[in-house]
Amino acid sequence: MPFYKPLTPKDVRQIDDTAHQILEEVGIHICDGVFLDELKTAGAIIDYSNERACFPTDWLGEVVSRAPSRFTLHSRDGQNDLLLGSGKVHFTNGGRVFRILDTEKGDYRLTMLRDVAQTAKLVNHLKHLDSYIIACQAHDLAPQNYHLNDFYHAFNCTTKHVMGGCDSLESVRQVWELACFIAGGEDKFREKPFVSVITNQISPLTIGSNELKILDFCVKHGIPVTCAPAPIAGATSLAALAGTLAQMHAEALAGVAIAQILFPGAKMLYGAVPTIMDLRSMELAMGSVEMGMMNAAAVQLAKLYQLPVYASAGVSEAKSPDIQAGCEKSLNILLVGMAGADYIHLAAGMLDSGNTISYEQYIIDDEIIGMVKRVLAGVRVSKETLGFEVIKKVGPGGNYVTEDHTIQHMMDEFFYPNPSVRLNFDIWQEAGQPDMLRRATIQVGQILQDEKGDLLDRDLIHNAFPKIQNVF
Repeated sequence: MPFYKPLTPKDVRQIDDTAHQILEEVGIHICDGVFLDELKTAGAIIDYSNERACFPTDWLGEVVSRAPSRFTLHSRDGQNDLLLGSGKVHFTNGGRVFRILDTEKGDYRLTMLRDVAQTAKLVNHLKHLDSYIIACQAHDLAPQNYHLNDFYHAFNCTTKHVMGGCDSLESVRQVWELACFIAGGEDKFREKPFVSVITNQISPLTIGSNELKILDFCVKHGIPVTCAPAPIAGATSLAALAGTLAQMHAEALAGVAIAQILFPGAKMLYGAVPTIMDLRSMELAMGSVEMGMMNAAAVQLAKLYQLPVYASAGVSEAKSPDIQAGCEKSLNILLVGMAGADYIHLAAGMLDSGNTISYEQYIIDDEIIGMVKRVLAGVRVSKETLGFEVIKKVGPGGNYVTEDHTIQHMMDEFFYPNPSVRLNFDIWQEAGQPDMLRRATIQVGQILQDEKGDLLDRDLIHNAFPKIQNVF
């Protein structure tokens, strides 16, 4: 049950009605004649001169209803399967940035293929992160080999579900061929797809030919997909949050509808990455409180159609893991988590408005997510947890420290933080005054030393896919 609903039922209806008006009277710019023809055959209204597809409201509702309200994002080992649409909130990192913060040097450097492997190892180890999104661009690779390599190194370093973007039809084909090879065949992959793909509309109200081809390939080959609009309030959408939500809702519904036209029943997440522009400086502000509010609202809009939702929270404008990062991340992850999003991406590792990652930030954000998960779990009320007989036994003036009831529940009632510091002052001083960032740095080193990768048969994979490069 969601704890936070920024929109009233009337608000939801008004935004939904406006989105339908946008789709019916303005339409979506579809940059591909072949797909315009397919949409026309399916029942959309096509303006070929302006390359626009308009979606009649009643027809759109029928098409969107073909999308499954529940499906699973599988892990390779079956230990971290994510059932979307079940009411449970799942968290993952963010992806495809171009630089990383080197905390030892206090400066940025370009991301490399090894950083894909290292971040996958971190996510594989961290217990509150439920899946892995390809975290960064590998600057040491030729473009035609990006995705074959980064998905391979993700698969090689985590058994959790892997999601990522693909830049071209050929790249998504390479990823699919690799995944089928690892699964032991196309049929086995279709049965339990352990990889999914992100595509993006171009706000406002545009879907490119390349993105449509990738979407088409994914839905017809059993790859779960999200088509995630990212309108920027004040830049690529209205400054008014309601108008941005209406446009985003129209874009997201169009993506779901097109997927169902291409392949009815396709596993499709309603995508939402709305944010704002700081109009004083024309800087993107992905750590803004308004981003959290809009992504929480997007959950309500998606659930109007019983669609699993891929929402966004956990970015900061901060350039390093500092107080600002903690404030912005905690608030937004909590807001969108309490709204009940099925899958929250960008929730770990991200800094500098989504332009940078930090290994240490993964550790810190995993702790924030752990605390949010504890909030979402709520207070368990039962005869056992009320414990009247124990209260009666201890009586006035007693204590519960050594009671069996305390020992039985000490691990399932409390969240125990790490790397946060819980020491009294004297012990903290004697320990060298540790802080969260220093403890996170130590943990990064320990995890990367312990998590060796090589979950796959390297020689077998390299013989079948010779363009894969080693990083260690």
